[in-house]
Amino acid sequence: MSDVVKTEITDGVGIVTINRPEAKNAVNLAVAQGVAAAVDAFEADDAVVAIVVTGAGGTFCSGMDLKAFTRGERPSIPGRGFCGLSEHVVDKPLIAAVEGYALAGGCELALATDIIVAAKTAKLGIPEVKRGLVAAGGGVLKLAKTMPYGAAMELALTGDFLDAERAQELGVVTRVTEDGKALEGALELAKRIAANGPLAVKASKELVSRSIKWIDKDLLALQAEVIDPVFKSEDAIEGATAFAEKRAPQWKGR
Repeated sequence: MSDVVKTEITDGVGIVTINRPEAKNAVNLAVAQGVAAAVDAFEADDAVVAIVVTGAGGTFCSGMDLKAFTRGERPSIPGRGFCGLSEHVVDKPLIAAVEGYALAGGCELALATDIIVAAKTAKLGIPEVKRGLVAAGGGVLKLAKTMPYGAAMELALTGDFLDAERAQELGVVTRVTEDGKALEGALELAKRIAANGPLAVKASKELVSRSIKWIDKDLLALQAEVIDPVFKSEDAIEGATAFAEKRAPQWKGR
């Protein structure tokens, strides 16, 4: 793996760590490629039954690298989506261990997993609208299937954050741990999964995920039709530029 993505295996659990703490683990193309390669390697390894995704330095992931975006870089992989995971079907159970922030693409990365374990002071959210963007990595689609309609709509339209306990109340987060213990909690859960029959685990995951159409190709096509004009707009560049320059954006509505 590259320096921006680290991997290890412990007791049948593969751990994928985004390692850009200096950028709050923002996802650029190198991270997306590294995560995709790491997940593929663990999928192909019979010694790995479950996979945990986390971030280094006390932050899960702050989302897309907006500075890279303003240079024309997209942290997505064709056919796999944001960070190589948002549109990719992984056969083995995926667990997110969230410390600090899981925002924008970071929240979508967490939502691409099957189970989210979060530290009690963790914050989750899709604040893209504040930057003139849309949560195109599955956030607006998956939140509506994970929490009540009104709560999903409020989160998508305001861009506000959820704390871990509220996220658990809404069904987004499965377990809340003490600060600094999210990875420990995720590994404990993953090891319990890994102790079970791998064929039964794989089949159970497939049935649960398919029952709610987690990866719905028709919805993805509709999303692309709706979102592409937004990402190509002047407002999209303005929002990202304003964020990088630490100023309020000046929207033009075009």
